[in-house]
Amino acid sequence: MSEKARSEHLRLIRHGEDAPNLPLSEDDEHKELALQGGSEVEPVYEGEIVSDKPSPRTSMVVDRITVLRPHAGTAVVVARHSVTVLQGMHSWWVRATDGLTFGIYREQIRAARARGDADALDHWLTRRREAARDRRERLLELPKVGLQVLIFAGGGCLALVVLMVIVSTLVLMTGAGGFEDVFLWVGGVLKWLFGAIRLLWMPLLVAGLVALLVALYREGRRTGTTPEWLSESDRPLTSGGQQGTPVLVTPSVVVVALRDLGLSRLSKAIRQMGDAGASMLSPIRIAGCGVEVDVALPSGTSTDEVQKRRRKLAENLGRHEHEVFITIPKKARTVRLWIADPGALDEPIGPSPLVSSKEVKADYKTGLAPWGENLRGDAVGISLFQRHLLITGLSNQGKTASLRALALWLTFDPRVRFYIADLKGDNDWSMFSGIAEVLIEGPTDDHVVEATEMLEWGVREMERRLQAPPGAKFDPVILIVDEAQQAFMCPAREEYIDDDGKVKLGAPYGGTKATSMFFMAARKIHNQGRAVDVLLWEGTQDPTDQNLPKLVREGAHIRASLVVGTEAQARMALGDKAVDGGAAPHLLRQDLDKGTVVTNGGGMKLPAGQSSITIRTHFIDKPQAAEVADRAKALRSGTATRNGMPHQEPRVDPLVDIAAVLGDETRVLTQEVLKRLSARDLGRYGEWTPGDLKEVLDEAGAPSYKSDGRMVVGRERVLRALANRPELDAEEDGE
Repeated sequence: MSEKARSEHLRLIRHGEDAPNLPLSEDDEHKELALQGGSEVEPVYEGEIVSDKPSPRTSMVVDRITVLRPHAGTAVVVARHSVTVLQGMHSWWVRATDGLTFGIYREQIRAARARGDADALDHWLTRRREAARDRRERLLELPKVGLQVLIFAGGGCLALVVLMVIVSTLVLMTGAGGFEDVFLWVGGVLKWLFGAIRLLWMPLLVAGLVALLVALYREGRRTGTTPEWLSESDRPLTSGGQQGTPVLVTPSVVVVALRDLGLSRLSKAIRQMGDAGASMLSPIRIAGCGVEVDVALPSGTSTDEVQKRRRKLAENLGRHEHEVFITIPKKARTVRLWIADPGALDEPIGPSPLVSSKEVKADYKTGLAPWGENLRGDAVGISLFQRHLLITGLSNQGKTASLRALALWLTFDPRVRFYIADLKGDNDWSMFSGIAEVLIEGPTDDHVVEATEMLEWGVREMERRLQAPPGAKFDPVILIVDEAQQAFMCPAREEYIDDDGKVKLGAPYGGTKATSMFFMAARKIHNQGRAVDVLLWEGTQDPTDQNLPKLVREGAHIRASLVVGTEAQARMALGDKAVDGGAAPHLLRQDLDKGTVVTNGGGMKLPAGQSSITIRTHFIDKPQAAEVADRAKALRSGTATRNGMPHQEPRVDPLVDIAAVLGDETRVLTQEVLKRLSARDLGRYGEWTPGDLKEVLDEAGAPSYKSDGRMVVGRERVLRALANRPELDAEEDGE
């Protein structure tokens, strides 16, 4: 505070007027209290107001207010200053030992090695060798210097004796006295000198010790840090009244946060760097509602170690865990930190352009669907062209709304056809009536059967298009299954008619094996549907290997996850590459981060080396979605929406087909059985592998076996398994 401002502040206090709250020195605090008569006063606040309405998109958060608290007890003050003096002694000791042992050169050499800078390492090694050579030469010159000092001292003594002889001679010649008078005079001078020393040695010693203590204290203040337990009473308070750490992100704050992560090699390397770790950091950049900085880690520290300590790093930076994101850029041994302004991620983002704009244009092939904002605050558009999609997360976290927002955008392209199965049945997709050609809504097994038939229709449509003449054009087909885990966990089985005309239970609709009808249809569409614009979008809940099979989740091009419970679920949702690169949907906050998705970057252009992106999606509620859908219907010619697929006759059980291709042969090689099945029904068995055939036979109780060293299928086992299949009527009676 300037002298003029300080004087004006104290003048206002002296006259009993209200004075503005300004930062004061300790002396000014005492003056202010004295002027107010020593009565209890409200705490004095120290702060800096940059703007009446600070922008959330600035890296400098200035809502930190310091309360000047009462001074600590005498013992604490003495202990604090004593520690400062000891730190000054330690600093001098380090400087002395560094001077004796070439410490400055060793420090620079270690820093160069930590950075992997070969040129700097060679430079400082050369400097150290030169310094060692110069010291050795000075040590060799010491005997000569000592001899010269002795000669000089001896010459001085001889000159003093000669001077005394000359003075004595002059005294004798003038008759003023004899030799003894000269020596008495010299003795008197020496007596006076020793007397003065006897009187002053104690004050001089005390003054010297005080000067030494002052010098040590200043050195300790310059180089040391007061222990936290001694500075507790003087720590600042945040505006909320709780003790906290500064929210301003500076290079020193970032370096100290990294140093205190608990990684010994990283801490040691930072302390050994000549620039105190500043060379590790790129310039700190403003990035949306936070800042971004790249950290080049020293040798011996892996990016994985830093990622695993995200919470501790966030707390060291004065943030919550969800306010710090760690990703791995293209540059090796580097982590990219995005640090949010406190509370910024709790603020809602703006409305979706689908809601705010009355003129929406969509193009399936070239357009980008407006999905939300990234952490920088930039709008995120995603290409849906020929991309299968999977979105998962815990219940009630915004999965359906996020998936529906993409579908709503595509409704503005009249060429796109929709087939939708909502296996929750809560009218989340009812606004697509009049847009979708099929809209299945409900959670029962019958609805799963209809959803399976919808996917099988998609398989047949895909095969028709694949076999069409070259150059044929087709409208895109989007098959959407929301709450797809219902289908994978469905216990219902297909009904089929045996040779005697009886209806029996065959392959299951749900499951994750080759016999699962829903699973196999999804696999087929994932394998070849993209090429002819037959796409499958799935929304699932709380993923596991049972309700989200590996082959299905890995068939999606766009993989997105809201908050999930564990890292294992995050890997299921996004894949190992994205999670290893920093994607962490399992660290999102349930209920607080609704609508925030982490994706593998499919359909988006990511920065080089980045394997995922976090998006805060626009929320479109049901009334808004209905209004958007009504505008989309005006662009379409009108679609009659069916509540299910056309009824199909019961199909033949795969085991019946296997028995048919075996004919009268006792056993047939498994490879030959696969060829015969493919010839019998290419669409159904064309993609079967030996593993698929084995699953069907094992589940039916007719496993293949080895004969002459080769795997075969036995006719007798297959016929016995067919005979043991339960009849539909018998099973219903048993229930």
